[in-house]
Amino acid sequence: MKKYNRIFTIVIDSFGAGEEPDAAKFGDVGSDTMGHIAQHMDHWKIPNLQKLGLANLHPLQGVDPVEKPMAKYTTLREKSNGKDTMTGHWEMMGLETKEPFITFTDHGFPPELIAELEEKTGRKVIGNKAASGTEILDELGEEEIATGHLIVYTSADSVLQICGNEETMGLDTLYKYCEIAREITMKPEWKVGRVIARPYVGKTKGHFMRTANRHDYALQPFDKTDLDALKQGGLEVISVGKIYDIFDGQGLTESNKSQSSVHGMEQTIDIAKREFYGLCFVNLVDFDAKWGHRRNPIGYGEEVERFDEKLGELMKVLNDDDLLIITADHGNDPTFKGTDHTRERVPFLAWSPSMKEGGPLEEKDTFAVIGATISDNFDVPRSDHLIGESILDELTD
Repeated sequence: MKKYNRIFTIVIDSFGAGEEPDAAKFGDVGSDTMGHIAQHMDHWKIPNLQKLGLANLHPLQGVDPVEKPMAKYTTLREKSNGKDTMTGHWEMMGLETKEPFITFTDHGFPPELIAELEEKTGRKVIGNKAASGTEILDELGEEEIATGHLIVYTSADSVLQICGNEETMGLDTLYKYCEIAREITMKPEWKVGRVIARPYVGKTKGHFMRTANRHDYALQPFDKTDLDALKQGGLEVISVGKIYDIFDGQGLTESNKSQSSVHGMEQTIDIAKREFYGLCFVNLVDFDAKWGHRRNPIGYGEEVERFDEKLGELMKVLNDDDLLIITADHGNDPTFKGTDHTRERVPFLAWSPSMKEGGPLEEKDTFAVIGATISDNFDVPRSDHLIGESILDELTD
């Protein structure tokens, strides 16, 4: 008999819980996203995460552990070779990535790639560096509008991003250029995880605004995942936020685009108020994109507070036969050097209104226990290539 009828898995994007044992290989010794955020918050108001046991899981300055945590909790180590969003999420659903995605953070894209993009789009490329999306618009937006040149940039992630003004270039043209870039970057030596269309409006520096018409051209997972197993088993697999882009829609039965992390939680609460049978898989990206990469620990901490408030609302509408899992996909320590992700353990908090008591679990050696546990709960067969073992028995009283 299945234990839970609905499982809500929420990924607080980049909310790491301290360096991995192999952090030196990634240049990330000393990273600790949640620990260092706590040190910058005068009064970190996260009562719901505190009640679940977050401060029991990891010491947090100014946030006391609780005597009787509500959730089962531990940390998960990443088995895959990487520290990016796609690698982390794919591993949650059973795939081990052995070759990391290519990044072009330090020097921009190679001349050969840029030349091919210019030839196939008929436009000169400007930018070609790692940059903040808002800053590069202020730097090059007026030039793009005046000349028709193509703003191309990257980040610490494995991405190629193209900006286009909706009023002068047009969305369809921008999307066409991104399709061309996706085709070019399928070559092994240039294979980025995502090509992203970044449309914006405005005419002058200081007045540019990115719009909600962003579109991601992602790689499909290199094999079937636990999401495919759930869908094939007749379960509903509902995504919120970036999940659709991360898996290129594979294994999903419904997707919901979010305007912000708060909006993503509001969508999740609305989904929880309706009947369904299966998984609701949520990614909340603002923690990473707005605060981690921009090295703003206070902004990050305040975003966690906003999440915690919505978390309390969600917990009130969950049923006895629901399971809530809160985790992360990598770290992005906002106090650390550079602007890159950090190779960290991630939190794992599992709670159901039917749980009699919470408490610690042993640390797990892969994120894939999440997908394995979900598939086990719904009694769907997993493919032999998927990693991870179910811990469903540990989440029952």
